[in-house]
Amino acid sequence: MRRVISAAVGTIAGLIMLLTFKVQTVTTLAPPPSAISQASAAPAPTTVTTGAAGAPPSTTTTAAAVATTRIVTGNAAQTRYGPVQVEITVTNGQITAATAVVYPTQSGRDRQINARAVPQLSQEALTAQSARIDTVSGATYTSNGYRTSLQSAIDQAGLA
Repeated sequence: MRRVISAAVGTIAGLIMLLTFKVQTVTTLAPPPSAISQASAAPAPTTVTTGAAGAPPSTTTTAAAVATTRIVTGNAAQTRYGPVQVEITVTNGQITAATAVVYPTQSGRDRQINARAVPQLSQEALTAQSARIDTVSGATYTSNGYRTSLQSAIDQAGLA
């Protein structure tokens, strides 16, 4: 009888240890760019103005609004469940896209939580135009990591 109890306790202890074992995996959705890219500038338009009677026309060049787009990847922020890394697209000093390129996906629960949280965090970043965004309920660790990496990207882009 004593052996049966010892075997049962040992089996239960082994199962508990097996179920609490965590394996760290990182999924990268897209490789972070190695450098910040910048769009080429378009030439400034030329305006031709006709002069008074008998005077030659004059030509002036006006400054065109040159759209520049840069992609900046923030530093990876370590969380309890794995790293979170955010990439932002900046056009004319405004954040036009914010994407988590690395976030925890090791378990089904991680995938379920982050499938809901990451799009919300991206939308919040676009709306706030800063890292001052709300925590997504049920995704506190991902939210904190997202904010940290987002602030890193904003700092690197020089957007204060």
